[in-house]
Amino acid sequence: MKKLLFSVCSITFFLSLNSCKKDDAVTCTTCTSADTLSFELCRESDGNASVNGENTGTAYDAYLSDLQGTGVECGS
Repeated sequence: MKKLLFSVCSITFFLSLNSCKKDDAVTCTTCTSADTLSFELCRESDGNASVNGENTGTAYDAYLSDLQGTGVECGS
């Protein structure tokens, strides 16, 4: 009985840890403009924007808004 309880607790613990990792997902999009080559803009797990893999240290939403304000188009 103790082994069964231990097994159930272990599985539950493993699943709860595993589900937290999904929150760390990075999402990316491609951006283009008439003045630049295409580049990849990502929302990092910390909420910052990264461009071509380099973390900008700026919040993603603010960075994207500034880009769009200069005529850059971002989409899938």
